[in-house]
Amino acid sequence: MALAGIIALLCSGCDQTPRESLRFGISRAPLTLDPRFATDAASARINRLFYERLVDFDDSYRPVPALADWQLLTPTQYRFILRPDRASFHDGNTLTARDVKATYDAILDPATASPHSAIFDMLARVEVVDDNTVDFHLSKPDPLFPGRLVIGIMPARQLVAGYSFNTKALGSGTFELVAWPVEGVLQLRRRNDGQLLDFIEVKNPTVMALKLMRGEIDMTQNDMPPELVRYLEQQDTVRVIRGAGSNFTYLGFNMQDPVTRNLKLRQAIAHAINRPAIIKYVLGDAARPASALLPPDLWAGNPDLPLLAYDPDKSRQLVKAAGYTGGRRPRIMYKTSSDPFRIRLATVIQQQLNEVGIDVDLRSYDWGTFYGDIKAGRFQMFSLSWIGIKTPDIFHYAFYSTAIPPDGANRGRYADPITDQLIDQTEVNATTEAQVPGYRQIQARLLEQLPYVPLWYEDHVYIARRGLEGYRIARDGNFDGLKYVTRH
Repeated sequence: MALAGIIALLCSGCDQTPRESLRFGISRAPLTLDPRFATDAASARINRLFYERLVDFDDSYRPVPALADWQLLTPTQYRFILRPDRASFHDGNTLTARDVKATYDAILDPATASPHSAIFDMLARVEVVDDNTVDFHLSKPDPLFPGRLVIGIMPARQLVAGYSFNTKALGSGTFELVAWPVEGVLQLRRRNDGQLLDFIEVKNPTVMALKLMRGEIDMTQNDMPPELVRYLEQQDTVRVIRGAGSNFTYLGFNMQDPVTRNLKLRQAIAHAINRPAIIKYVLGDAARPASALLPPDLWAGNPDLPLLAYDPDKSRQLVKAAGYTGGRRPRIMYKTSSDPFRIRLATVIQQQLNEVGIDVDLRSYDWGTFYGDIKAGRFQMFSLSWIGIKTPDIFHYAFYSTAIPPDGANRGRYADPITDQLIDQTEVNATTEAQVPGYRQIQARLLEQLPYVPLWYEDHVYIARRGLEGYRIARDGNFDGLKYVTRH
């Protein structure tokens, strides 16, 4: 336990003096406080604290009212009625239907260049009925539409005036912005009791653990590798809480590459990976094996899909069936990020593939380079995670044949007429209940074709100093639990 020894040595004399602010450590600071542009995980999660949205999701990811209740007036017209007990904006002004319209008009405006505009291609116009009522008119029916209205509502007056939401959040959420004094430090105030909250960027996980031990930060979530989590579990000054998550980790393939487009080879890879062992020994039992992008207990999930079995003998047979005989071995370039833990995972997968006769050239890159290569299709195989997926239109976005970046996230250039047909047939159903069988068929088809090899759903791990109570772990990993956390 050299790592534990280093931490113990450096942490001697840790300061346990209580702080006025609650301090939350994050590995990456948010890029923006403007919900129109928030796409990275930190920005999306922190913006949820500043801004309220019309719709949220229950535990099975069905849309439920947040700021407003809704009615389906016609197949192409939704009416949203704002709740009378809604909070005002942080500047004291009342949130009205005009603010709702201004927010979505801004997202739809090409001049805004919001990355969220693509999910509203069916939205024709937004109409204010009165202060509390707003209608959304669609160009075609969309039973998933309420679940799209999760963008934080912004004040119309400031939108018109060109207010700098990027660095000066102004919403109606539970927290309001106090200051963003320096890069990597963001201070908020909880509106109901005045509790201050600091988000502090700590890029190195060992330093994060040290700061927890010293009392320089009070808590963190999902930014600690398993060996540090195990070490911290043994410490009296902190406690570790785990919660089931829906973040989906997978291997993706370039379906235009002459090697990785071979289905038999992808099947060989699927059966060569020892998921249970990786989950136990590398992930610290903080994950569940996956068969599809959506967890099986979600409303559009498929609980009947089998798990891909670890079967190295079958994998070797599939390598031969893929055409690699007579001592010939396939060679695949595997790209991952330069995060040390992700490199370790990739190294384990590399070794397991090598054992069944597949040579892997492992390459790691800084996040910007890596992600740019994936979007551009410059890869044979890669590993990534989908984070916070709640609506099944992800299948169109990630697997439809025309959804190639920048028009979607079909990064592997998967083109399957049967998958396209299933997506088209499912999307025209008038209700979400009628869509369920189609989404289950889509997931079964993807498991057969393996444009992704599903790996696991990673748990969320919350670590806090003793004396903090009330935090609730959300299934999608959001930070909403900070609404309830207190120090005793």
